[in-house]
Amino acid sequence: MLNRENNFHQPGKRFFRAYRPGDDFYESLIETHRELSEAQSAQVNVRLVLLLSNHIGDLNVLREAMALAREGVVPASDAE
Repeated sequence: MLNRENNFHQPGKRFFRAYRPGDDFYESLIETHRELSEAQSAQVNVRLVLLLSNHIGDLNVLREAMALAREGVVPASDAE
């Protein structure tokens, strides 16, 4: 089952505010894309998804995540 609760943490580090690990992740994600073209940024996103998917490994969890990510997104052919 996909964990949808706030689960950002860093082993061995204590945070004084519960949202801080998520903020640190977001900052790192933005920095990863800094100075990249749109195409390069898309390539990094694809590689990141594949690396993290391999790390998770559980196909049921990955399918649930993909369904949730797609939820409410209208295909381009239907949006026109």
